[in-house]
Amino acid sequence: MNLALLLTAVPGASAVKGPSDVDVSGITQDSRSVTQGALFVVVKGTKADGAAYVEDAIKRGAIAIASEDDLELDPEIVLVRVPDARRAVALLAARLHGEPSTSMAIYGITGTNGKTTGTYLAEGIFRAANGNPGVIGTISYRYADVNKVADNTTPDAVSFQKILAGMRDAGVTHVAMEVSSHALDQARVDGTAFDVVAFTNLTRDHLDYHGDMESYFRSKRRLFADLLGESPKSPRAAVVNIDDPRGKDFAAAAPVGVRVVTYGRDPAGGADVRPLEVDMSENGIRARFATPLGSLRLDSPLVGAYNLSNLLCATAVGIAFGIGLGAIDAGLSGNQGAPGRLERVANAKGVTVLVDYAHTPDALENVLQAVKGFAPGRILTVFGCGGDRDRTKRPLMGGIACRLSDVAIVTSDNPRTENPEAIVEEIVKGCLGQRFTAIEEARTDRGYIVEVDRRAAIHAAAKIAQRGDVVVIAGKGHEDYQIIGSTKHHFDDREEAAKAFGGAA
Repeated sequence: MNLALLLTAVPGASAVKGPSDVDVSGITQDSRSVTQGALFVVVKGTKADGAAYVEDAIKRGAIAIASEDDLELDPEIVLVRVPDARRAVALLAARLHGEPSTSMAIYGITGTNGKTTGTYLAEGIFRAANGNPGVIGTISYRYADVNKVADNTTPDAVSFQKILAGMRDAGVTHVAMEVSSHALDQARVDGTAFDVVAFTNLTRDHLDYHGDMESYFRSKRRLFADLLGESPKSPRAAVVNIDDPRGKDFAAAAPVGVRVVTYGRDPAGGADVRPLEVDMSENGIRARFATPLGSLRLDSPLVGAYNLSNLLCATAVGIAFGIGLGAIDAGLSGNQGAPGRLERVANAKGVTVLVDYAHTPDALENVLQAVKGFAPGRILTVFGCGGDRDRTKRPLMGGIACRLSDVAIVTSDNPRTENPEAIVEEIVKGCLGQRFTAIEEARTDRGYIVEVDRRAAIHAAAKIAQRGDVVVIAGKGHEDYQIIGSTKHHFDDREEAAKAFGGAA
């Protein structure tokens, strides 16, 4: 695409040096991916400044450099000045790929918990409404015959727009995507024409990156106040959980003229979508919802109060898109949700083994409260906390696991570059009750065990568990790896649990 035409996508951008009448073949902020004819955007990252890689980008074939600052370049290289490099990458990538989000219905969901399940439920609704959905999220990027394991919950801006273009070209009609706080803060999804956005909840997470809860909130608020506001789509809608204390702030952030659809678990709470009747058991949720379109009955295999919230959210999203109750019911009833979310591992011991992704205090508490509602015997919880991430949540999760479990087994998650033993010791500062030193003690009393090796921790749970007990293995869910140092090693909680508990009868 001609550089001058490309730059019209970025307000305030201009070519200030060099021959501007050139064609650009691609856009990147990673010098390693530069190809001949590319535009390299200098981004100041969290770990490195892109300015240090300008020379490498030119050697690899970049014909233009975009930067917030003035740079000394060879005369034949174009210098483009942009007011915000991160946002420029996203807007330029969208323009280069023909603004793909304008050709499909785009749904973006943000919040600390519930995003992945939310996209799976929305995918079911879109398909039941005769749509051809695509999904971008924590587990995978998938559409048509494409199913790629996700590198990040929300891809980098260039990859994201390329994926959207692939979806458009494959005939996708609806995109359900998770929008992370990192992506919003780093402008990865700027330039995307959203139709509907949703807020699930805001609880402690990612404070290693954001610093405090207010900054975390402001990054997520961008999806409503900025990106939905910039979208050329009409009509647009915002779906908001009013059970959450910050729900009213997200509702208020919706631009003028945008429809706000609220949901909440309180039958008397005044939400647009709310439960009138609910029956929850270990087999799922049977409910009747009040909606702006009338009463909706559904029978879901998902369990727990937090999944009731997820179902309410998905219902509100369907209504926001103008989808009828019949398709919403068909898309939700029988929908298993996302893998690695209270996923059962069959075994011959008479023990219920559940693998879940819960890796925040709120998520772990929600899962264990759900399990307490149906556990016939004791609850055993195997969990850890990731390294190089928010350290303040570690003792909180230790306290929650011990309070809501009969036996907590504290272990490693993804230690990354931290010492696993040091992470565990920060977790146990919040643990309650007796610290067992032998498995035999845990068979007859309440308390917690430390077993740093995750495989050994899962096998310890198998030795402690008795018929009728429920074992929750939390923190990794669908992940099939463990990150030690900077290397990913194959490790799947579901596989390890099947080995430890003997597999199906």
